[in-house]
Amino acid sequence: MSTTTPRDAATQARLQQAADALLEAERSHRFIAPLRETFAPLTIDDAYAIQRINTERRLAAGRRIVGCKIGLTSVAVQKQLGVDQPDFGMLFDDMGYGDGEPIPASILTQPKIEAEIAFVFGRDLNVDNPGQLDVLGAIEYALPALEIVGSRVADWNIRITDTIADNASSSAYVLGNTPKKLSEFDVRMCGMVLERRGEPVSVGAGAACLGSPINAVVWLARTMAAVGTPLKAGDLVLSGALGPMAAVTPGDIFETRINGLGSVRAVFEPASEAAR
Repeated sequence: MSTTTPRDAATQARLQQAADALLEAERSHRFIAPLRETFAPLTIDDAYAIQRINTERRLAAGRRIVGCKIGLTSVAVQKQLGVDQPDFGMLFDDMGYGDGEPIPASILTQPKIEAEIAFVFGRDLNVDNPGQLDVLGAIEYALPALEIVGSRVADWNIRITDTIADNASSSAYVLGNTPKKLSEFDVRMCGMVLERRGEPVSVGAGAACLGSPINAVVWLARTMAAVGTPLKAGDLVLSGALGPMAAVTPGDIFETRINGLGSVRAVFEPASEAAR
């Protein structure tokens, strides 16, 4: 992915219009047609440029980047969305919720939920082309996590350029309270079950995430180093789904348990709460 591709004024204006459309859809909850159709032609590089436009706007509004999310790492999720490679988006400080903390219905945009392993870095990873040993040495601990994904594109009619532009279809995340060192659980073989009010809706394991969540984090580390924003101490990384996504309705309660890592709950306010 390039960050220096020159663009003419017309192309830049088109990307700006796409960024505007996404922000308006998020604000109004009037979801839009696929960007790949409305703003064609749209390359992956263009899609990341759109993402950066809205990232800069959020930073200018006082929000703070706390890390990154990796998307499209599960073969099951890739099949659901018709894509064949990972992507990444930015995590902002106001996207995070605690275990069991109510999540407002007002922030939801066609929401779905997925269970993940979150990693927190203990030191900067400012090396060129970081590898597995670099990543393993930089991770301080892991946490169970739930990511609430959402799309500003109507009916989730997305391909990879649509989701990249839309900050990797991110909305919110919930972190558990049981930090574990990598030596304390099996990152690849840990089993996962995600339940809605006690009923299983998704099962999986670490191996569903690019063979291992560590593989996904290595991909992200190399990608971020290549674009000049290497991962650093304190960064949070959501490493990707361990199983298929499940649809969310306001008022739902979800809990995931990941073997050896712990559990975490996402509690969604009823729709009526948003109107009070």
